[in-house]
Amino acid sequence: MNKEILRLAIPNIISNISVPLLSSVDTALMGRLSELHIGAVGIGAMIFNFIYWNFGFLRMGTTGMTAQAFGARDDGAVAHTLGRALLVALAVAAALLLLQWPFGKASFFLMNTAGEQRVLVAEYFHIRIWAAPATLGLYAFMGWFFGMQNAIYPLILTVVINVVNIVLSFYLVRYQGMDVDGVAYGTAAAQYSGLILAVGMFCYKYGHLQAHFRRAAILEWGKLKKFLSINGDIFIRTLALTGAFAFFYSQSSAEGQMVLAANTILLQFLNWMSYGVDGFAFASESLVGKYKGAGDASRTRRAIRLSFAWGMGLALAFSLGYGLFGAALLRVFTNQPDVLAATGPYLFWMALLPIFGTPCYIWDGVFIGLTASRAMRNSMILAFIIFLAAYFATSALGNDGLWLTLLLFLLARGGIQYWMYWREGLELR
Repeated sequence: MNKEILRLAIPNIISNISVPLLSSVDTALMGRLSELHIGAVGIGAMIFNFIYWNFGFLRMGTTGMTAQAFGARDDGAVAHTLGRALLVALAVAAALLLLQWPFGKASFFLMNTAGEQRVLVAEYFHIRIWAAPATLGLYAFMGWFFGMQNAIYPLILTVVINVVNIVLSFYLVRYQGMDVDGVAYGTAAAQYSGLILAVGMFCYKYGHLQAHFRRAAILEWGKLKKFLSINGDIFIRTLALTGAFAFFYSQSSAEGQMVLAANTILLQFLNWMSYGVDGFAFASESLVGKYKGAGDASRTRRAIRLSFAWGMGLALAFSLGYGLFGAALLRVFTNQPDVLAATGPYLFWMALLPIFGTPCYIWDGVFIGLTASRAMRNSMILAFIIFLAAYFATSALGNDGLWLTLLLFLLARGGIQYWMYWREGLELR
């Protein structure tokens, strides 16, 4: 079981760690310009995180349902799950493109952007939004590959996307004189490169499944309704999650450009930790779903226990690394003395977040594997209420209060999920 977890987790960790590399490189490139550019890219990236994380069900729901179909050895269900995911991805992308102007204006208002910063954020937004079809299509393919117990293809996809993004962004900013528009164009081009590669890899390895694709079966209302119901719960859950982080960014922006720049950089630390730990969460999605689909309760429970053991071990390593080398890591993101001075006092939160935040990430993987979408939704709504209550209770502490609120949010998520699993076990829904 440990070998099986590591076979899935190690490629996932490498793949996931490279995801925040995108925003980290963008932050580093803007960090050589000014705190205004750092904040603009941070807000722009947060808007897209808000958009795409909310449609993360295209990956998560697809993984759980595909893994259970894989465990049950049902090739028809495996193929039709991908077909439904791609159908929903294209529909959502079309809606985003049609509604980009009103959605963009609402986002700029809610994120407290004004003046020159608003102009930069708008420029970033209206370039990157055109990557929506590719980004959401990749979510469907990534989730499906994970459900098929294939962690190598998502790794290849992520590495290729990130390399294209980094090279293009660096070239456009450093050699073509661009700023936020350069990193936006780099990201959009990279997403389409990844989608083309995903289609090619599917045809290469899983071409035999094309014989199982039936439009009538994909559109069968009973199965489509179940797919939409599970993903609707995950959508609501993710809406609460992105709402918490959007609120965090908004309150940081309200504190001033310097606090926003500092928190934008510090959130990169959280991103690195979360995407690393998510390697074991993704492994638990695949394994828990497979053994659940196969009806093997003993191995399902063992996969859960060992996923937690490995995840917490990695969390401890992140905590030690941030505690010992946090100050040096800051200089990766900016060389501006005033930004470094404003960020340093909050580094100790980075050493605490991995230990207190990791359990909720692993539980997410377990719940996805069990397709316990209602429990995921309800636990996140409760944690979001705790998040808001904690913010208003600690608002007098300033930026320290913001970071304390975020830590309590992650802790509450994990605690509520544990309580739900303790009550219902593998029958959790």
